Amino acid sequence: MSMPLSSTISQRSDVLQVNRVLRNTYWLLSLTLLFSAITAGVSSALSLPHPGLLLTLVGYFGLLFLTTRYRNSSLGLVMVFALTGFMGYTLGPLLNMYLAMSNGPQLVMTALAGTAVTFLTLSAYALISRRDFSFMGSFLLTGIIVGFLAGLGAYLFSVPGLALAVSAIFVLLMSGLILYETSNIIHGGETNYIMATVTLYVAIYNLFTSLLHLFTAFDNQG
Repeated sequence: MSMPLSSTISQRSDVLQVNRVLRNTYWLLSLTLLFSAITAGVSSALSLPHPGLLLTLVGYFGLLFLTTRYRNSSLGLVMVFALTGFMGYTLGPLLNMYLAMSNGPQLVMTALAGTAVTFLTLSAYALISRRDFSFMGSFLLTGIIVGFLAGLGAYLFSVPGLALAVSAIFVLLMSGLILYETSNIIHGGETNYIMATVTLYVAIYNLFTSLLHLFTAFDNQG
């Protein structure tokens, strides 16, 4: 029995909407990653100081709030570039710290390659398998909050072992977030490409910094 014309049209419209969000998300994500890399490079080349934990948190959450508020307008695009540019700036001093090590460039490139392979592999799996990973939402939210608080504690009280454990946990959480958000777009749960971009950018940023921390720790133990 053939499907009603209205149902067929609705399904095609849904597919077009998903494809549009997916295409716009990856385009915007590519541009923001490039912009973030430029700001990180400038920050690193000029040896600009790190803004510090408090200013970083205020800048990140403040710009995230503004991005979320204006996500349905053109101003949201300005905010998402401001957010990713700011995070790129904070990455510059961090990269300088690692690049100052004897094998720093190798560690940075290894972390970068690991991040790229992880993102592309997980994204491809979610896109090809079409699996619904929405069940991971509550677990990821809880894990990120706990991990953030643990990381904050490790920084404030200088506990290297805890910081290392947090990095390992964040590698798993950010990998799960990539699967979750890609699935969310595919199944129509996320229809705003600006918010989808921010989520994937944050996952990539944290995945890279966590891998860099882990690779450096393992290298120092070798």
